Amino acid sequence: MPDPAGPDGAGPRTVLGTCHHDCPDSCGWVVTVEDGRAVRLRGNPDHPYSRGELCPKVNRLLDRVYSPDRVLTPLLRTGAKGEGRFRPIGWDEALARIAQEWTTRIARHGGETLLGFHSAGTQGLIQMTSLDRRLFAALGASRLDATICGSTARTGVALVTGSGLGPDPMDVVHSRFVVLWGTNTRLTNRHFWPFVEQARAAGATVVVIDPLRTATADAADWFVQPLPGTDAALVLGMLHVIVAEDLVDQAWVAAHTSGYAELCERVAAWPPERAAAACGVEAGEIAALARAYATTRPALIRTLIGAEHHEHGAALFQAMATLPSVTGAWRERGGGLIRSSGSWIDETLRELDLPDGDGPWATRRINMSHLGRVLLDERFDPPLTALYVWNANPAVTLPAAESVRRGLARDDLFTVVHEQFLTDTARYADVVLPATTQLEHVDVVPAWGHLYLGWNEPAVEPVGEARSNTEVFRNLAAALGRTEPWLFESDEALIEARLDLGHERLAGITVDRLRREGFVRLSVPDPLLPFAEGGFPTPSGRAELWSSAAAEAGLDPLPGYRPAREGPGGDAGLHRRFPLQLLTPKTHPGFLNSSYSPLPRHAPDGGPFVEIDPADAAARGITDGQPVRVRNDRATLEVVARLSVRVRPGVVAVPFGWWQGQHPDGRTANALANDELVDLGGGVAFSDTLVEVEPLEPV
Repeated sequence: MPDPAGPDGAGPRTVLGTCHHDCPDSCGWVVTVEDGRAVRLRGNPDHPYSRGELCPKVNRLLDRVYSPDRVLTPLLRTGAKGEGRFRPIGWDEALARIAQEWTTRIARHGGETLLGFHSAGTQGLIQMTSLDRRLFAALGASRLDATICGSTARTGVALVTGSGLGPDPMDVVHSRFVVLWGTNTRLTNRHFWPFVEQARAAGATVVVIDPLRTATADAADWFVQPLPGTDAALVLGMLHVIVAEDLVDQAWVAAHTSGYAELCERVAAWPPERAAAACGVEAGEIAALARAYATTRPALIRTLIGAEHHEHGAALFQAMATLPSVTGAWRERGGGLIRSSGSWIDETLRELDLPDGDGPWATRRINMSHLGRVLLDERFDPPLTALYVWNANPAVTLPAAESVRRGLARDDLFTVVHEQFLTDTARYADVVLPATTQLEHVDVVPAWGHLYLGWNEPAVEPVGEARSNTEVFRNLAAALGRTEPWLFESDEALIEARLDLGHERLAGITVDRLRREGFVRLSVPDPLLPFAEGGFPTPSGRAELWSSAAAEAGLDPLPGYRPAREGPGGDAGLHRRFPLQLLTPKTHPGFLNSSYSPLPRHAPDGGPFVEIDPADAAARGITDGQPVRVRNDRATLEVVARLSVRVRPGVVAVPFGWWQGQHPDGRTANALANDELVDLGGGVAFSDTLVEVEPLEPV
């Protein structure tokens, strides 16, 4: 319990909160406050999932809150875009400038000339997105498709199951075969790992499937390393063995699936030898993995979003969801497939009503991954001439990042960035507005790695002149002369509006209870076995091994594998020019988010680098520590080479997260990344990127 007044009604007090990062774990924390200043932040030991532990970056969150480099007043640009030269101004002047620019541009081009760009830099019911939807709808602004992560994975799984629902992640303790597929759990989902270890202590085998030898792979019992983007071929080889050796749960398949005969015909053409040729995993290992998975019960596949960033990302997740559907793994506690438990929350909490009630917000949609394309397209009509950015740093996080940078540099683009630090994106802004941190505003934080809603109570007053996202949208509405009451609702009213208290999953969950307890589990069954007896929300009511939804979308209705253009087995001419596959992973526990780059105690030593297999390095005359050039048709990046066996021959990795100023040539890893959209769900093919690596000079 929090101690809001201190032990004797004075002195230190403690405040309950929840981490805001775009991370599955949504950890509970406790802040100690003395004389109005946060002096200590530790994990909440009572939280059932995070259990009192915070990750390395959040353990030092107070460094961020009280950093001398934090933006604490509105800023007006005085230099060229990108130079980062600003002067302080007051809030009244900042809001008046924004209102004038928006009004003038909308009068000339219409509301669609304005785009609000956000991501999940602050994850929460109201601070991530709430009043922004209402304000931008009232202005007739373009809509953002915020589908860069998660949407494709969910859509792919739903081709088979009809939804993104799955079992409780904490039930992995009951599993006896755990497959961590395309997820570096110990780094990016670290609080799930103790539950995996608990399962292993009870006899479970832990398998990691990943194109990189990660810290999680090193800790696994069995590591399988397919070529990037070829996982669907691996699944097809496994399914061939499972069907051919009659390791199928025939009774469950007959009762709860459709399309089994068609699936058998498809996988008959995919013996392990064919799959091995496509994915680079030995045929014997594919067969052994299939047998172990199908015969060890319960068997659980845990995946997140990394594997979706390929041209055929949805097809991979469709194939992956087929495995528990032919083995009947859905019927057991500790079995099935978990992608994101956020689907339980997403399908529970209603969105805020738009100004026209339930009607459509009938303006054009812009995929966030194509921001650079749109900003540079002279044919885009009406042009984007006003951009408002919050909870995001698109100059670093988007693919084809050089096009984003060039677009942000347009003289006729009026850009406003609401931020805590002068990020790469903020350096191109005309106006920068100071943003609160999670310790300074109220929110409810939904998780996508467990089943708890977390309360976040502001622990301290906003530092400097910082304002929360919701407060700024109320300020903007007033500056624009709007008078509609629904543009000015309080944070408390917004939270109440998002908690649809009539939904069965929210039974017993109130704002008062959340505030008092700090976290509350969704009201769902325990154990949570959504498909143990079938009941899939598909058109047929069954797990669709032949997917009617895929057929309607013009995709292959059966699990399949096709090489990506920029992937193994893809465009031969492109491969001759750029023979190496580039991955841009997260690799450092204190450096997982681009927003931590400016904090000196978070960034890893040594600066940006490219990991390259020793054989590939030797073929190019590259030695360890040598400056090299990584290039393709999108950009050129100068970094230092690190010889590494974590990557396979033919694969290189440049860790994501450093800002432009931390790279020798001012370009970031994502400058090289593919920005083509994937097969379904609006995601982007980050990891289907081909490059060449060349020495710059001898050591």
